[in-house]
Amino acid sequence: MSSEIIGALGILALLLLMVLRIPVAFAIAVVGLVGITILDSSTSAMSVLASESFTLASNADLIVVPLFILMGNIATETGMSRKLYDAAYALIGSVRGGLASATVIGCAGFAALCGSSVASALTMGKVSLAEMRRFNYSPKLSAGAVAAGGTLGILIPPSTGFVIYAILTEQSIGRLFLAGVLPGILLCVLFIAWIFVQSYLKPESAPAGPKTTWREKGDGLLGAVPILMIILLTIGGIYTGIFSPVEAAAVGAGLAIVFGMAMRKLSLKATWRAAQSTLTTTSTVMIILIAAHLLNPFLALSHIPQNLGHFLTGLDVSPILILCLILACYVVLGCFLEGFSMLVLTMPIFFPVISSLGFDPIWFGVVVVLALEMGLISPPVGINVFIVKSVAPDIRLQDIFSGIIPFWLVMILAMVLLVAFPQIALILPDTMMN
Repeated sequence: MSSEIIGALGILALLLLMVLRIPVAFAIAVVGLVGITILDSSTSAMSVLASESFTLASNADLIVVPLFILMGNIATETGMSRKLYDAAYALIGSVRGGLASATVIGCAGFAALCGSSVASALTMGKVSLAEMRRFNYSPKLSAGAVAAGGTLGILIPPSTGFVIYAILTEQSIGRLFLAGVLPGILLCVLFIAWIFVQSYLKPESAPAGPKTTWREKGDGLLGAVPILMIILLTIGGIYTGIFSPVEAAAVGAGLAIVFGMAMRKLSLKATWRAAQSTLTTTSTVMIILIAAHLLNPFLALSHIPQNLGHFLTGLDVSPILILCLILACYVVLGCFLEGFSMLVLTMPIFFPVISSLGFDPIWFGVVVVLALEMGLISPPVGINVFIVKSVAPDIRLQDIFSGIIPFWLVMILAMVLLVAFPQIALILPDTMMN
């Protein structure tokens, strides 16, 4: 049996294990270890397991993961995350669609603290869905705004998606973080634009909220100052070169703790909950990364990535068409696989092709993460959809999926803009480096 056939059988086995709901990390690790054993030897497989586990565990760049996650968890425990929504609510809640737009803005701001789409959707869903229900917003629009807004968590830095992509492809975490800023803002603006278009076409779906005085607007902004300061210092510090990503994560986590203590909202119990959640999430990310580094050698031994790369680059078609085919694969896979699973499964295959075609790897990372975002609201998996359902069980699942379709199409538009104008993603990292 040829190595290519063994590699293809390994990929099929991996997909089958995922369909059977085997934890992603374990499924990847088993296929990687068995594959290396078959194509090389059990000694080699055990050697790769030991060496890769140690190498990843001692990688100082990965400290950004627990630190940024801790920062987001502290913000959640101390109620700082709600302050973002309250500020946006005070500023634009009185216009048609304003409450839904405030939800998207709140998700974007919280994404800049925690880097988690699920956490963003869950936190903002608890805060905003009740308010939109109180003012008779369409369940489809309100649920769609929360589910779609939550996806910003893995595009706006700090992003665990960017960290995993950087480790898998040996790219700069700092450059990826900066590359995600403008696309994240662009997507946020496009979401808000659609909300206002819908509120104009169907005024009954997005009534105006209560009027707020200038004093209330000022109080709302004042309450959001701590979070805005943390965001500006961490992202601004990376951009200006004052901080490395690891140092920025440490500064952000430290400031979140200081502000929490200053507001007298950070009790020992809250600190313990934040630490537990941080440990759980970090462990999950590390196990997936270790498993990915077992799968990569297996695929390399099978020669599938090399053969696929030679085939695609040998086609007499435009590189843009090949890129579109790859992105179409991500859109389809997003209907069935979780985002990190897609990254681990596809990067060893697609990244060499993208590199050989001359596409910028930082820009490609942003486009891929945007594709992963789409998977978060794509049926039938769409994890953000089920997060919203858990927060608002009275909203029918079909209404949630119906509500996210326009936002999904908006994400397609954002992807087209990124492909047409790569500088949207590259201008900040290129400015920083130059």
